[in-house]
Amino acid sequence: MGLDAQYRQLVRALARIALATGLVAALVAAAAGPAQACRLALVFALDVSASVDEAEYRLQLEGLTQALADPAVRTAMLAHGDAPGGTVALAAYEWSGARQQAMIAPWTAIRSEAGLDAFVGELAGHKRRYGEFPTAVGYALGYGAVLMRRAPVCARRVIDISGDGVNNDGFGPAAAYREFDFEGVTVNGLVIGGGNLELISFYQLEVAHGPDAFVEVAADFADYARAMRRKLLRELGGDHVARAAPDWLARSQVWIPLPARHP
Repeated sequence: MGLDAQYRQLVRALARIALATGLVAALVAAAAGPAQACRLALVFALDVSASVDEAEYRLQLEGLTQALADPAVRTAMLAHGDAPGGTVALAAYEWSGARQQAMIAPWTAIRSEAGLDAFVGELAGHKRRYGEFPTAVGYALGYGAVLMRRAPVCARRVIDISGDGVNNDGFGPAAAYREFDFEGVTVNGLVIGGGNLELISFYQLEVAHGPDAFVEVAADFADYARAMRRKLLRELGGDHVARAAPDWLARSQVWIPLPARHP
C-alpha cells in the first residue's frame, strides 16, 4: 500500500517547493558550465521544531560551526581539495513541520580555507526561519532528497540530519524513502538526547538509510559540537577513521555504529 492520495499531493507539493527555492541557483550553476566532480556532497539538516528553544537552536548552529572550524575536520575536508575529484561540497537547511523547510546555505564547493571560512560565516549569520511547528522527519528527508538533485556530481552523497524528537507530523521516513529518489544517497543521523532510547531507536531503525549509514548521539544540545565533530571525521575520513571506531567507542558510550544498510 502506498501513500494515500492526499499524501501523494503533499509529496508533490514539497518537491515543487524545494525545486522552486533553488531555481535561481540552478540556473546560475548551469550558466557557469558543468559541475566539477567531487568526492563528497554533504548536506546538513538542522532541527528547528517547536521542541527546540532559541538557546538550544543557537547551540546546534554554533556546534556545527565549531565542528567545521576544528583543525582535524578542516584537514580531512580540505585533503586533496585542489585535485580533480578531491573536493567536498556542502549545503545546509533547517526543517520542522510539513512545509517548514528553509535553506541556510546553498551548495558550495570547499576548495580552500577561505572557502570553508565563508561557508561557516554563512551558517553563523543565518536567522532561524521557523520556530513553532511540529517534527516532520519524512518531509525533511524529502526536501533533502530534492536538494541532492542539485548537488555537484560527487562520488558519495550524504544527508546529515539532526533531531531531538520522533516524527509527529505527516508521513514518516519510510514513506519518504519510497516516494523520493534516494538512490546512492546515505542518510546519517545525529540524535540530540542521549538518554532518550525511543528517539535513538527511531533514528537507528527508521531514519538511518543507505550505504554505510550510521547514527551519532549527542547527550544534549551542549554536547552537539563534540558529536558533530566526531560524525564529520567519520564521514570525511574514510577507512582509516572507520578503523579507529573501537577507540572512539572505548572513550564514549554514545557513538552507535550501524551495519551497512541499503535502500
